[in-house]
Amino acid sequence: MKIECKLRDFLNENGIKQKFIAEKAEISQGTLSLIIRGESLPTLPVAYKIAGVVNKPIEEIWVRVDE
Repeated sequence: MKIECKLRDFLNENGIKQKFIAEKAEISQGTLSLIIRGESLPTLPVAYKIAGVVNKPIEEIWVRVDE
């Protein structure tokens, strides 16, 4: 199973900067960048923090992609 991060689309659509999300979620910009690029999956607590910042359910940010 593959998980795809849709956060980049949300940020682009709403004109939100990665720096803002990283600061509010209390994670580094580097970590957020890795998550957005799909090079890293967040821990569950970090995923909840990010989802809370963007006011979206986790399932709308990280979606399962059937291979």
